Amino acid sequence: MSFDMYREIIMDHYKNPRNFGAIKNADGQATKDNPLCGDSIQITYSVGKEKLSDIKFNGTGCSISLAGASVLTENIKGKKFDEVKNYTDEDFMKDLTVPISPARRKCALLGLRALRQAMDIEQHEN
Repeated sequence: MSFDMYREIIMDHYKNPRNFGAIKNADGQATKDNPLCGDSIQITYSVGKEKLSDIKFNGTGCSISLAGASVLTENIKGKKFDEVKNYTDEDFMKDLTVPISPARRKCALLGLRALRQAMDIEQHEN
């Protein structure tokens, strides 16, 4: 993938985030921060019929952390709750579709970390 394509995907989600906002009376919510760079992502979600009926995020941070949260919410919205619980870092990185350097991986995964905290899923951070 060319650098221009990478930049286009990340910048599109950064400038036009999907599912940005917060759900009032959410079934779950959590905020994760990356103290090294100042990124902060909050995830809120609602469950209906054993699946994520709605999911939103808000926060501040670099383009990769915000774009990552946008891609995450876009790809798991509507999935069964059990399926989301088994969603791995590698699954997310495939869904992101752009290569992320090891130094920026923590930024990209911040939304997923917040989701796992909100769902009370044991985290196995890489």
